[in-house]
Amino acid sequence: MSTKRLRRRIAVLCLSAVTLTSTLGLLSGTASAEEFGPVQPKDVKPALADLGKRLFYDPRISGDTTASCSSCHKPEKAFTDGQALSDAYSGLKHFRNTPTLANVGHRSAWLHDGRLGTNLNDVTREMITETYLMNMDMRIMQERLKQDPVYVDMFKAAGLGEPSNGGARKAIQNFLKTITSKGSPFDQGTMSSGAKRGFELFKGRAGCASCHSGNRFTDDKPHNIGVPGNPEIWSNPERHTAFVTYAKFFGIPNYMNLREDLGAYLRTHRDEHRRSFLTPTLRELTYTAPYMHNGTFASLEDVIEFYNR
Repeated sequence: MSTKRLRRRIAVLCLSAVTLTSTLGLLSGTASAEEFGPVQPKDVKPALADLGKRLFYDPRISGDTTASCSSCHKPEKAFTDGQALSDAYSGLKHFRNTPTLANVGHRSAWLHDGRLGTNLNDVTREMITETYLMNMDMRIMQERLKQDPVYVDMFKAAGLGEPSNGGARKAIQNFLKTITSKGSPFDQGTMSSGAKRGFELFKGRAGCASCHSGNRFTDDKPHNIGVPGNPEIWSNPERHTAFVTYAKFFGIPNYMNLREDLGAYLRTHRDEHRRSFLTPTLRELTYTAPYMHNGTFASLEDVIEFYNR
């Protein structure tokens, strides 16, 4: 085996060791490296989290009642959807990959371009109300919740009074905070010898830890690493429509003729942020293929080969 291929194989082994055996519950085990460490669970209120879980899986919180949060964030895929590019509202198409919700309560910025960096409440509202996502008028959502006696009881049990939009978002946030990684070989100190060698490369010569740092293996910052574009965004009319709508909303010049996803530039309009995207977490990554903001790499081997080149 060539040295290049051996390095790639070891790096893949190391990254695989970060994958966890469960994506819901409390963390167990100990960290194998102090500078990274395990992800600690967030404090949540059980009644609120139970309500949020029901809302998360309920398609009635989308405009035409055909999509729930779980339509794109499937637990068996570490709360992604397994597609290169995600679906959009009412069977249409989106122009980015669905990110994992693992440890989402620990993030300081959200979405691939980092344009939501305030709090999880804003993210929840955006996902529910955005036209190409769930397209829900929250006044209608509130009335739907009030008409369900189970929700009426659950809102009361959670201390929220009668069903409301703000209460629903608060509950969903509590549920999202329960999606905490646990039980990986990395956290339990049971990595294979190959994974340990990979981790030394990861921290050292390979330079992965310069961006994939901390207990979630991300610095939550945008970077341009030269990921190739996904041509389907412009060849598929439905995906291109979503892309144009997004670019127009953010005031991007010449958006109809644009043939690249500008990433964080959409938020800042600063040239140094063109084609920059937030560093993805490496937690749960063996469940979250395809990779990158546009799903252009099908496997971990593809990702490591890209970095080698």
